[in-house]
Amino acid sequence: MTPAPPLRLTRLRLTDFRSYPSFEQRFAGRIVAIAGPNGVGKTNLLEAISLLGPGRGLRGAKAGEIGRRAGGAPALPWAAFGAFEGPEGLTEIGTGTSGEPGAEKARRKFLVDGEAAKSQAEIARHAGAVWLTPQMDRLFQDGASGRRRFLDRLVWALEPGHAREVAAHDTAMAGRNRLLAEGRRDAAWLAALEDAMARHAVAAVAGRRALCQRLNLLLAAGTATGAFPAARLDLLCPIATALDEAPALAVEDRLRAALAECRGRDAAAGGAAQGAHRSDMELVHLPKGLEAALCSTGEQKALLVSVVLAHAALIGAARGFAPLLLLDEVAAHLDQTRREALYEALACLPAQVFLTGTEPDIFAPLADLAEGFWATPEGLRPMSHGVVPGAAIR
Repeated sequence: MTPAPPLRLTRLRLTDFRSYPSFEQRFAGRIVAIAGPNGVGKTNLLEAISLLGPGRGLRGAKAGEIGRRAGGAPALPWAAFGAFEGPEGLTEIGTGTSGEPGAEKARRKFLVDGEAAKSQAEIARHAGAVWLTPQMDRLFQDGASGRRRFLDRLVWALEPGHAREVAAHDTAMAGRNRLLAEGRRDAAWLAALEDAMARHAVAAVAGRRALCQRLNLLLAAGTATGAFPAARLDLLCPIATALDEAPALAVEDRLRAALAECRGRDAAAGGAAQGAHRSDMELVHLPKGLEAALCSTGEQKALLVSVVLAHAALIGAARGFAPLLLLDEVAAHLDQTRREALYEALACLPAQVFLTGTEPDIFAPLADLAEGFWATPEGLRPMSHGVVPGAAIR
């Protein structure tokens, strides 16, 4: 796979974003290491960067939850601005909310070079990011919904329309559940909702299935993951299995008929037994032939790093530029050998990388390779030890 040119964030400016009343910082390095104690806002900075691309960012927060809360007051309107250098030259992207503090349905808006963006797909043409956060450490111990959201974020990064399919499916399903719970058996209304569920479920699962197939080719080859273990993503879903054997329209017909047949059972159970919401994901450690849930915590982290590195390469090939890579406390649960393997992979990856950690010494192998900062509640200051400030990647 031919490496894509990197996308670079050269300036970040925030207003009333999470813990920051105001913030502005320029970045020169291709690898940016940010160290500092817990609670100073390191993750907030990565979240702000993630929100400059399509989607709801690395926390998945609603727009009205992001604004700074001064002294317990309602959340303020917020803004994030980034200046990027990419294959198409310089681009400025802004996003945020307006209106009264504490608005429950605050609507987020985007600007590209000062003009209102027409769609999330337009944003995806100019910027994007992939990430790994500590919350993902429990991905294989918690329920299927978390794994499904993780997989959907991977699909969304490549196919912005995927989010619409998932949302439309869930909306139709909620309407059907409500009718069944109320005992209303309006056949025409239920049939319309089941038709929407079937169409959007098959589309959503097809997107997940295609992403797994594309990622698995890269993961098996190992060309994008360096010394990290080869892995395989398995989509556990009856609809995906059906798509292996029949055309999408035939699978839609079967699902539509199954939903109609199971109305009584679903009413008693309080929800649909079939649909896109029943998908799960399994990650397999190929060299060991072991499911991630049975691997050690360190091995699980290594597998997730493999997936994120391969996904970054996949986005780069698909979009023509490598996305930003945001790694929050990534060294946690990685031993020294894997940590050094990660840094070696990042040095070769054609992408700008932002890393955070509590101790600067953990970034010592990146000396002379990264631009380093020490995080404080007020902002960032150049690091005076551990990572050479302002150094350029060789």
